[in-house]
Amino acid sequence: MLKKACYYITHWETWHWLAKYIPIMPVWAWYCIRSRSLWFFTPSNPTLTFGGFLGETKREMYEQLPPETYPSSVYISPKMEFECVENVFHNKGLKFPVAVKPDAGMMGFMFRKMDNADQLLHYHKSMPVDYIIQDMIDYPMEVSVFYYRFPDQQQGTITGFLKKEYLEVIGNGASTLEQLIDDYDRVSLRLEEIKSKFKDRLEEIIPQGERVCLSYALNLSRGGKLISLAAEKDSQLLKVFDDLSHYSKSFYYGRYDIKCKSVEDLKQGKNYSILEFNGSGAEPHHVYGNGNTLFQAYGILLHHWKMLFLIARINNKKGIKYWNFRRGLEFSRKAKKHFKALNKLDLEYQYQ
Repeated sequence: MLKKACYYITHWETWHWLAKYIPIMPVWAWYCIRSRSLWFFTPSNPTLTFGGFLGETKREMYEQLPPETYPSSVYISPKMEFECVENVFHNKGLKFPVAVKPDAGMMGFMFRKMDNADQLLHYHKSMPVDYIIQDMIDYPMEVSVFYYRFPDQQQGTITGFLKKEYLEVIGNGASTLEQLIDDYDRVSLRLEEIKSKFKDRLEEIIPQGERVCLSYALNLSRGGKLISLAAEKDSQLLKVFDDLSHYSKSFYYGRYDIKCKSVEDLKQGKNYSILEFNGSGAEPHHVYGNGNTLFQAYGILLHHWKMLFLIARINNKKGIKYWNFRRGLEFSRKAKKHFKALNKLDLEYQYQ
């Protein structure tokens, strides 16, 4: 407990979002007042539900990207018979292993790798909401790019570029999986959850050098590690994302999570696959990946909030209305209820 407490105190990025954000929330409130809307961000990405702040589906995001830039995907309803799921799976040309995740999801809830039909059947029976089956993209790198562009300008700005690493332990030939997990600081805040998922392997001695991935979700909240690639930002990289922004015509503000073969290939617009575009609710992950102090992080967040406000205001002046109070409240309540249920299911679900 003491080890966990010390790690928590000395790593501000692990704090609850309220503890991190409360000191700067008056600025957010000021933008609401200036816009005369609690949902001032909704025009920022006009073709994403709620501006992509919360509860938008991945399907609506993928359908606005060039077809070759995201994984081959099928959209599954929990009401479908599994025989139908298998038919759709094979007709799309998908092969195991595949990735599965909720169509409307967040923080890696219920993201899983499926190695065979039995696992997929179990997942299908467990899922109460629409979900996606996708090619398991095997490019070696996952990167995060934060991009924004003003609607009346041709060129945008990349503010953040970083790579992600899995939450994993490496065997030494002597320690059990449980011992390796206990000794790893990054697992400390998710210890009970991780041990529950690996309860059948905890006493297994992991061979020297063998890696055990504890979570296939690379979100920071799920244990992913963020490493800055700020030195790699250049005009080549910017052009890739300017082109994407102009293709969709309405993705002005957000974060792209991408698998790629290499940074150089990404800059050339090849050998990459967009896993997600997170809109106005996207956190600029580079506040964590560059060794920033909490106050430096506040400066980055406030800059992004200002850009979000300005982009939304420009689109509002073009005729895209802010969501009214009742519409936004009802939608956010529904979305939060949905994510609460997914979080509970994720904690109980046993297939890794």
